[in-house]
Formats: sequence, C-alpha cells, structure tokens
Amino acid sequence: MRSLRARLLAWLLGGVLVVGAAGGFIVYRNALLEADAFFDYHLRQTALVLRDEPVEYQLAPRLPPEDAAAYDFVVQVWSLDGVRVYLLRPHAVLPNVTTLGFATVDTREGRWRVFGVQAETRVIQVAQPMSVRQARAAELALQTLKPFALLLPGLALLIWLAVGQALRPLERLTGQVRARRVEALEPLPAGALPLEVQPLVQALNELLARLRAALERERAFMADAAHELRTPLTALHLQMDMLSHAGDEAERAAAMRTLSAGVQRAIRLIEQMLALARQEPRTVPHRPVRLDALAREVVAELMPLADLRQIDLGVEGERAVQVQGEPEALRTLARNLIDNAVRYSPAGGRVDVVTEPAADGHGARLIVSDQGPGIAASERQRVFDRFYRTAGTAQPGSGLGLAIVKSIADAHGASVALAEGAGGGGLRVTVTFAP
Repeated sequence: MRSLRARLLAWLLGGVLVVGAAGGFIVYRNALLEADAFFDYHLRQTALVLRDEPVEYQLAPRLPPEDAAAYDFVVQVWSLDGVRVYLLRPHAVLPNVTTLGFATVDTREGRWRVFGVQAETRVIQVAQPMSVRQARAAELALQTLKPFALLLPGLALLIWLAVGQALRPLERLTGQVRARRVEALEPLPAGALPLEVQPLVQALNELLARLRAALERERAFMADAAHELRTPLTALHLQMDMLSHAGDEAERAAAMRTLSAGVQRAIRLIEQMLALARQEPRTVPHRPVRLDALAREVVAELMPLADLRQIDLGVEGERAVQVQGEPEALRTLARNLIDNAVRYSPAGGRVDVVTEPAADGHGARLIVSDQGPGIAASERQRVFDRFYRTAGTAQPGSGLGLAIVKSIADAHGASVALAEGAGGGGLRVTVTFAP
C-alpha cells in the first residue's frame, strides 16, 4: 500500500471495526450473563412456588401460561422412586434425570438449564433450553449496538474528511515545489506547516541551500575560468602569429620555445582548474591513510623537478602518521604544496617536508617549508582565493594551488596555517588534521 491516505484510512477504519467487534462481543457476553442470572432466578422461583403448593396440587402443578410461553419453561415431576408423573409443555428431547439445585444438561438437541427441588412426596424439576437465553442475549446486544451501527457510516465519513484535512498541507507543499522554476532555490515556507512536516521542509531547505551554494560556486568558477583562460589563449594566438612571421631559423626557434612555454602554462592552468573543480564540496567516504608514506611518494614524483632546479628536497620524520581521508585528494594537497615550494625556491635552495603527530598528541600535521620569497602577513588570507597571486611574483602560475589546498583541507576538517620559514625567510605551510 503506497498511498499514505489509503494506509491511514485502512488502519483507522480497520481499528474502528476491530474495536466495534470486540465491543459487540463484550456487550453480548454481558447480556448473556445478565440473562443467565435473570432466568436462573425465575427457574428457582418457579420450582419453589410449586414445591410449596398443597400436596393435592403437586400432581397437577400449574405454571402461568404467559411465563411458559415467554420463557419456554418445562416442568417435570417425579415420584420419589424415579417415575415421572407429570410433564408440562412436552418437548421431543428433555432431561430424564435431575439433581437438586442448578445444573446444565446436554441433550441431542442442545443444552438445558435445570433446577431441581424435593417436596414431601415428589421431586420437581423446572428446565429451560439454553438457546432461549442465547437468543435473548443476542437480542439485547443488538438493541444496545444498533445506535452505534447506525453511526458507523458517519464515523467513516468523519475519518475520511479528517485524513484528507490532515494531508492537505502536504498537498500544498507538493504544489509549491511543483510550481517552482528550475532556478528558484529560495527556502520553502515552514511556519504554517504541521510539526511532523517541518523536519522534511527544513531538510529540503538545507538541500536547496547546498544546491544554491554549489551553483554559485559553479558560476563563479566558470566566470573566473573564462577570465583566466582568455589571457593564455590570447598569448598562444599571438605566439603562433609570431612563429608564422619568423624570418630566420633563430627567430623561429625562439618563437617555438616561447610557444612551448605558453602551452605548458596553459596545460598547468587547465590541470589546476580541473583539480579545483574535482575538490568542490562532495560526500566521499574516508578511510585510514598513511600520511608519511603519501608524502614520500609525492616527493619521489617531484624529485626530477627538484633536481632540475637544484633544490634539496627531502622528507623528515620516521614515525608512522595516519589520518582519515580520501587518498587521491590528500595526494593532490601534498603535491600542490610541495610543487609550489620547489617552484618558488631559488636554485640551490632547500625544501623540507615533515609529517608528525600534532603538538597536543591528537591528530597529525603535514609541514612544507621552503626558502622562497614567502608571503606577506597581510596577504596570507588572500592567497587562498581563486586565481589570486601576490604582486611582483616572477614565477608563472595560475593562483589556484593554495585554493585547492584549502578546499581539500576543509573537506577533511583540517586547518591550513601560513608562517615564515626557519630563520625568518621563505614560507612554512602547516596542515593540521583533526583526530
């Protein structure tokens, strides 16, 4: 049953029917008990009246005909030696024996309730079929339940209307969501909704807020990407034009080198942009990652670049350090930090990579130190913005490296701190991972 309305109606109406059936059974049982007490009383009174009549009337006892007809009483009289001497209102099947007091006797045609009393010379028995009592109890129960049975259709209609009224806020909410435009991401109104529906609306509003933020980031990224790609692509076009107009072999070779460098810069810019796009907020399962081993792998990958620039690149620390995260994202984070350090360090400089437990013993840290120009304290927050580059930077780049690092760190609950390197020069980047 997929319909909430049908499920509610089935449960409510089914509950009413079950409760009504149980109530009817209880009423019938109570009526049967009352009928038993009533008819037992009359059986006993009739037998006692007959016992107290004079002896000359005991052989011809009399029972008011109206009672006999109404209650189906049967009177039998036995002599003390067990011979039946009188029978009122003959039946096909009657109890042939009696006991003094009340008893219930089974016959071929059903059960009988009997009461026996002994007079001076006779034994008098008054009997009644149990079916009379059951019929009377059923009649009383039906009379009691008849008003409720007449009210059942009204109750069913009331339940139908109540369920429809209770589900109307959901229908209005569905209409509001269906009528929205694709670009409409404003929160849904939740003030007039029932308490049970408000958590759903709040969850939808949170989802809309996340979707709105994601779309805003996507628009900003596309705008920034279009702006940043325009310059290198224009430069490539100009360099190709210079190559086509080169006169001698030397000019052609110089133009080729300039074009090749421009292509390399464009490739790196696109790679950085794609890496940043991949690190936009998303839900990715984390698992244990050996941070020290990952740092050594990245250093090994960048060692040819460090050798080309005559940079002393190495990893310090022998202790195993483990964090929870996504391995590829953490690899991108470490690669961007170490690659920036190598590129911005002067020839013959040194880049140190350290992995260690956090200072308080909880969590871990990745530290990358270089001997480059560093970043002024006033710009250390700005460098995490996309495409931002400090003024006077000679090394070519896209301004995306630290933005990617910050995005990955945020996704892992880590913090990124910038400071001066050892001796007051260069840059020291510390990424602290929570336990």
